[in-house]
Amino acid sequence: MNQQWNPASLIINEKNRIYHLDLQGEDIGDIIFLVGDPERVHLVSKHFDQIEVKRSKREFLTHTGTLGSKKVSVMSTGISTANIDIALNELDAAANIDLKTREPRPDFRKLTLIRLGTSGSIHPEIGVNTILGSEWAVGFDGLMLMYEQAQNQAEDFHSLDAELKKWLHLKGLSYPVYLAKASEELIQVFEQKYRMGMTATMHGFYAPQSRELRLKSRYPNMMKVLSEFEHKGIQFSNIEMESSAIFGLSHLLGHRAISFNAIIANRTTGEFSQNPYDAVEDMIAKILDDVRAW
Repeated sequence: MNQQWNPASLIINEKNRIYHLDLQGEDIGDIIFLVGDPERVHLVSKHFDQIEVKRSKREFLTHTGTLGSKKVSVMSTGISTANIDIALNELDAAANIDLKTREPRPDFRKLTLIRLGTSGSIHPEIGVNTILGSEWAVGFDGLMLMYEQAQNQAEDFHSLDAELKKWLHLKGLSYPVYLAKASEELIQVFEQKYRMGMTATMHGFYAPQSRELRLKSRYPNMMKVLSEFEHKGIQFSNIEMESSAIFGLSHLLGHRAISFNAIIANRTTGEFSQNPYDAVEDMIAKILDDVRAW
């Protein structure tokens, strides 16, 4: 018997669209670019050949159109993994649940999710205005710890996960973290062209990222601890607030995901890009050109 979700679990609005995103399956493409800032949506969609759908609710602004022969979307998620939890679960629901019957669609629809964000680098050699891809992401936010995990990760995943948790424990960082990885298929597509790294995903912008205004951080040496970790050549490259949830949820839901960031700050040198908007537009143009050429 098919599963059927009740109205309190699967919330659908009066237009028969998924609740927070205000979308149905036909409103989105199989390739979806994820940006944080709603103002950045038009920076992506201006590269589309045409725009067929514009939908907006709360911080979730979606444009869907074509890029060459492909139907694609760009959607803003707002800030942090809490918003990613909403965005990815509801994108998957729009794609794979019949919102009329509240039952799974008979054929699974696999989405490709590409984050286009901004970030601060942790190492001096990763300069501002760099386009950085994330192969790994470490969640300091706790989101994926609330989900049952699939135990089908490769040995390199488990080895890195164990060494990372041991390192953080030795350095006195006492709260739990989780490891997530981008799609192997997408890593192979992009790794020859872009620098790839391991992202620290935090659940806040100030104390969680060792910033202090009028409040003191409990872990003021966080950047130093992260920058000193290394396991078989894998090191932390940057710090932001979304990638671990994108990777973790995509893996569990059966989609593929990767994350790119325009590096606009270097947390170890204190440098900030003099042209952050140009850096973001350059990243967007290059990644969309790559996707157009698939």
